[in-house]
Amino acid sequence: MKKNKIVIIGAGFAGLAAAATLAREGMDVTVIERHDIPGGRGRQFSAKGFTFDMGPSWYWMPDVIDGFFAEFGRKSSDYFELKRLDPSYRIYFGKDDYVEIPADVKQTVELFESIEPGAGFQLERFLDEAEVKYTVGIGEFANKPCLSFMEFAQLRLLRYLFSMHLLRSYRSHITRFFKSPRLHRMLEFPILFLGGTGRTTPALYSMMNYGDLKLGTWYPMGGMYELVKAMHQLAEEMGARFQFGTEATGIETRDGKVVAVNTDQGRFEADYLIGAGDYHHVEQDLLPEADRMYSPAYWDKRVMSPSSIIFYMGVDKKLEGLPHHTLLFDADFEAHAAQIYQDPAWPTEPALYVSATSQTDPSVAPEGQENLMVLIPVAAGLEDTPETRRHYQKLILERLEAITGQSIRDHVVFCRSYAHKDFIHDYHAFKGNAYGLANTLMQTAMLKPRLKSRKLDNLYYAGQLTVPGPGVPPTILSGTIAAEQILNQCRS
Repeated sequence: MKKNKIVIIGAGFAGLAAAATLAREGMDVTVIERHDIPGGRGRQFSAKGFTFDMGPSWYWMPDVIDGFFAEFGRKSSDYFELKRLDPSYRIYFGKDDYVEIPADVKQTVELFESIEPGAGFQLERFLDEAEVKYTVGIGEFANKPCLSFMEFAQLRLLRYLFSMHLLRSYRSHITRFFKSPRLHRMLEFPILFLGGTGRTTPALYSMMNYGDLKLGTWYPMGGMYELVKAMHQLAEEMGARFQFGTEATGIETRDGKVVAVNTDQGRFEADYLIGAGDYHHVEQDLLPEADRMYSPAYWDKRVMSPSSIIFYMGVDKKLEGLPHHTLLFDADFEAHAAQIYQDPAWPTEPALYVSATSQTDPSVAPEGQENLMVLIPVAAGLEDTPETRRHYQKLILERLEAITGQSIRDHVVFCRSYAHKDFIHDYHAFKGNAYGLANTLMQTAMLKPRLKSRKLDNLYYAGQLTVPGPGVPPTILSGTIAAEQILNQCRS
């Protein structure tokens, strides 16, 4: 094949995956990244001896990540040490009222049985169905570019469509198996980060429970940024070049094709372009208006996943009751969800997610101290003020102290907040979203923004606003799919 010039905007997980895949095939790959380091939303920072992963903190679906490295004859263990967490995480329903999800699925079956008689057997049935969805959904459907319905018109795929439960809600699906509201909340937690509720998310996504309860929760020692470093190193080993500290300012087009990307550091000619940054920004801000597929009205009608308000805190003592991953469901999550999706507002009594990687990894905090990342999912598009941030910092510290029965606020020696304004400033995130589009039925597969432009023959997109969707493994798949579409076009 001709050694085409490929420009990729964005060095997040999608951009890194695309860069490595294209460079391996001999393409001339340049990645433009506005930050000084790779990773995008998966960046990392250090302060006062504490190290924080800024974005993704759950290492799920290790088979997808291992599969990516295997395409290059590598293994994740070539780059970092991966540790399975046990327990995977803790869920609080109130003070001294919690469950821990064990790494051993047999123990999870016993846990469910202890909560609801018969639920252990039902969990095994539920996970058997979820395994089919995972195997087919990730192995087959998630690897499609979703440019045509004909991609799915194969008998071996059509026979699975009914069992994917696309037309059944997640809530109605789990209530077929379990009666306990506590079990419902435990099983619904993964879809919280998919941008929906049990009533709006298709039952297809019970495959996330298989990824959670069967495949497990893992942690790369040193932090999630170790995966970013590994993918960046791999892309460079394949021959990709990175232009850090370089902001894309516009895209030049001619005769139905992209010809160059303009940046604050110069002009980069392109035979092909992958927009692996924020899709909305690339299309609405960088492309000439005539070359855009979607109108502002189209984007305004998209149902967005939550944004987040996040606090990165260093604590000068060890803490009890907060393992590596903790979820606080001691408040009414239905009311919280309504303030995200139905009547967007800052939540009155929010659910909380707490990550304390120092419980597993001593390298991320000074000895005898703790690093905490506390996240509240909130509606996209809210007004983000200093007063709001101060309110929620006070609220979460009070909640953590009440639920764990220990002093924390007087021991916080470092705190950095992160919310809508930061997502917009750092990533051009549409409406300050954190997780991309909500995974509703009407925003699944072909109904997501297209991976390939209809207007420009050599423009592709990758990342959380296109197929297959949000999350680290899906965005890695997205970058790989976009790269393979370019390679197929080069071969034809």
